[in-house]
Amino acid sequence: MPILPTISTFFIVLSAVLIAIGWYLIAKNRFSAHKRTMIAAAVSALLFFIIYMSRTIFVGNTSFGGPDDIKLYYTLFLIFHIILATVGAVFGLVTLTLAFKRRIKKHRKIGPVTSIIWFFTAITGVAVYLLLYILYDGGETTSMIKAILGT
Repeated sequence: MPILPTISTFFIVLSAVLIAIGWYLIAKNRFSAHKRTMIAAAVSALLFFIIYMSRTIFVGNTSFGGPDDIKLYYTLFLIFHIILATVGAVFGLVTLTLAFKRRIKKHRKIGPVTSIIWFFTAITGVAVYLLLYILYDGGETTSMIKAILGT
């Protein structure tokens, strides 16, 4: 089991679990606990991103090593996950900004949408992890630095 992808996947799952807990807390009108939990979820997502980007730049991304007959499906699924993650991150930043600026009415509208997008991002992220590292042997890994420098 590769350590960096495992750790980064843990943090994305943790962020989704914390968001679910935050949703529960706000439903119980526990505003302070909700705020702390959602900040922890954001930090967890940020840790995922830092680990993922560091690995991408310095170690590289692993290509799909599974059967060729499902490679197209994996690639389409990965593209869907990347789009979902990007949209989720933007929604997350907007949702957090609205909360910190105390624009609670708008925060309440966008928060549930953001949460649902993030849940699907986490689920598809775990699926990508399983396909790349658990169900199949990973393909080649090339770092961005090596690709840029041609080494």
